[in-house]
Amino acid sequence: MNRSMMLGGLVGGVAATALVAVAGFQYVDRSPQFAEVLDVQAVTQSYTTPRQECVDRQVTRVKPVQDQNQVAGTVVGAVVGGLLGSQIGGGSGKKLATVAGAAAGGYAGNKVQEDMQRKDTYTTTERDCRTVQDRHQKVVGYDVQYKLGEQVDVVRLDYQPGPTIPVKDGQLVLTKPATTATQ
Repeated sequence: MNRSMMLGGLVGGVAATALVAVAGFQYVDRSPQFAEVLDVQAVTQSYTTPRQECVDRQVTRVKPVQDQNQVAGTVVGAVVGGLLGSQIGGGSGKKLATVAGAAAGGYAGNKVQEDMQRKDTYTTTERDCRTVQDRHQKVVGYDVQYKLGEQVDVVRLDYQPGPTIPVKDGQLVLTKPATTATQ
C-alpha cells in the first residue's frame, strides 16, 4: 500500500470522526439543567386553639339566713321595749307607754337582727375560668420566584428549595429531591 493512500485514509477517518462529532454535538440537549431561584416567600395559614384560662379569687359571701323575717329580733326587742315602757308613767299612760315601748323595741330589734345578719359573712376561694383562643400560624407552602432562561415566573412548592430547581425536558422538576444521609 502506498503512502498517499494511507495518508488519504487517515485524513478521511479523521474527517469522518470530526463530522460525526459535530453532528452529535447538535443533538446534545443545550436546554438549562437548573432554574435559578430568585426569591422564596413562606405561605402560612392561621388557626386557633381553644384553652381554659383560670384565676382563683377570694370572694366574701353573706351566710345563709335562717330567720328571714327577723322574728327573734322583733320579739326580743318588743319584750325589752315593753318592759322599759312599763316603767314609765302610771295608770292608762303606763299601758300606752308599754305598748309604744313594745312597738319601738320590736322595730329596733328587727333592724338590729337584720344588720347582724348582713354582717355575718364568710370568705371562700372560687375559681373563675374562661375559654381563650390562642392564634398560631403554620407554613403550608412556599411561593418561589425563579428564572428559567430569560423567563421569570412563580411556582408554589410544598418544600423550601435551595438556590436552584432541577429542570428536565424544559420543565421544572417539582418533587422534593431525596436527601442523602451522611454517616
